[in-house]
Amino acid sequence: MAAPQDKDYVTACGKLASALSISIASARRKVDLVAAKEGVRDNPGRLLIAQRLFLEAQGVGEQSRQLLDVLLEAVKEEENYLGDD
Repeated sequence: MAAPQDKDYVTACGKLASALSISIASARRKVDLVAAKEGVRDNPGRLLIAQRLFLEAQGVGEQSRQLLDVLLEAVKEEENYLGDD
């Protein structure tokens, strides 16, 4: 039988998965990989890593949205152009 999960940890992994558009299992593996690299073995440490990765993912997402907005702005000479379909 599987061990019960920490509710806060599972929630943090779910938020991370949503922010990165990946599965919850992939998000947990990502957190486990970072935890292994940093030598963290306890559940509170893994929770902090999951929360940190979520905050980093939000920052990257905001930067990506801003860059996309800039790239999608029409150039003055092309704003009235209609493509041939």
